[in-house]
Amino acid sequence: MNTLAKEITFASGSTLQLVNGDVTSEKTDAIVNAANRYLQHGGGVAGVIVRRGGPVIQKESDAWVLAHGLVESAAPAWTSGGDLPVRYVIHAVGPVWGEGDEEAKLAAAVAGSLKVADDLKLESIALPAISTGIFGFPRHLAAKIILTTIRDYLDQPKGSLKLVKVVIYDGGMIKTFEKAWHDHIGP
Repeated sequence: MNTLAKEITFASGSTLQLVNGDVTSEKTDAIVNAANRYLQHGGGVAGVIVRRGGPVIQKESDAWVLAHGLVESAAPAWTSGGDLPVRYVIHAVGPVWGEGDEEAKLAAAVAGSLKVADDLKLESIALPAISTGIFGFPRHLAAKIILTTIRDYLDQPKGSLKLVKVVIYDGGMIKTFEKAWHDHIGP
């Protein structure tokens, strides 16, 4: 069961939540998948999303790459939610630590995911800790970038998005995000 750790509502009326739990159990309009450029969902969050959402997510991902090419950080792909309790999965490509310009690429992946949600006229979205698993992005830096990018996006009313959840599965990681929240978002 997912547990709310932190919450703030901005002047724009949009809310940011930090949640300890499983992103695939969120009942938001969309969840974000921490994907690779090829949209091959074998391990990590991506593997869990496809196992729980069903093979349709991989089929739609393959079709996306065939139609649009490899996915870039600033322009996430999207598919249906398959058997998940969401309408869409937004596939964000975060950077691999050491490839260069990682901080800007992570911010672009997060902002791009929020923009896709707005373009799809969604009201809610849940994101995992993009790039912090096998992509090796330092956790404390990722937490700061993810939370401040969302804060900056939500602080300026842009569209339909009213609720953004950052959903963290790992107990140690939630502490890292709570510290970043305290340092960059508020109490």
